[in-house]
Amino acid sequence: MPVVSSHSTNRPKVGGIGYNRGMTQEKRPQILLTNDDSINSPGLWAAAEALSDLGFVHVVAPRVQQTSMGRALPRDTDGFIRPQKLVVHGKEWEVYGVGATPAQAVLHGMLEVMGFPPDLLVSGINYGENLASGITVSGTVGAALEGASLGIRAMAVSLQTPMTEHFDLSDRVDFSAAAWFTRFFAEKLLQKTLPFDVDVLKVDVPSNATPETPWVVTRQSRQRYFYAKPKDPSITEGSRNMGYEVRVDQEGLEEDGDLKTVVIDRKVSVTPVSLDLTSRVDLHDFRRLLES
Repeated sequence: MPVVSSHSTNRPKVGGIGYNRGMTQEKRPQILLTNDDSINSPGLWAAAEALSDLGFVHVVAPRVQQTSMGRALPRDTDGFIRPQKLVVHGKEWEVYGVGATPAQAVLHGMLEVMGFPPDLLVSGINYGENLASGITVSGTVGAALEGASLGIRAMAVSLQTPMTEHFDLSDRVDFSAAAWFTRFFAEKLLQKTLPFDVDVLKVDVPSNATPETPWVVTRQSRQRYFYAKPKDPSITEGSRNMGYEVRVDQEGLEEDGDLKTVVIDRKVSVTPVSLDLTSRVDLHDFRRLLES
């Protein structure tokens, strides 16, 4: 496959992803699909298949694992776009792996692969739930926020999995229910105008979900969910990057929070997320506090 520079004026030709021969590409909703688990993620392909009958799906994702990159736009990624063909369940897809973070993949996808803004951006399906105060760390959510900042309707979808499955792209994970909810809410976003201040729809699916599992509109919990866990201090070679573990303070859980909904109630959490991180205090009262 040719390697296309991220600065090339000759953008790659988009292939027949989710293409209906009875319609031109331009007449169908244009969906940009990315993730943070890489172009080879089964979760990405479950989402691609689920979305393919809703519109023309452009798959542009990081070439390698980019978990926990948030909305980072670092200068040390190479930005090269590598078109490739993949066969998933007997269907050939032309896709684009990018030397980029998830947020950068959104920019490359919109500005170079597509050449125009999509009607919908979908990020996921992620290996592992993105809940509570940790969503600012998530590359899955970060990609959706990047799209939202450009005025694109955006959704981030994550599936609860054991932590042992977060990085190995295991085919033991069943994405069927998460794929069903991906399509369900993607269709809603394509049909409806969301209220002001709803910039991203964050969908988290419990590990035991089926298409019949109830879904609940939730708030983002203020709790922390993943806690850093130092490695053995005796390690002198290889990586000593910190691991993490899950902790849930059940007594302090918000009844309407995403954390309780997924982890305790075992329901699908649908959280409207805003780009506006301003505290909800009265600004005049807060100014008086600072002036006193």
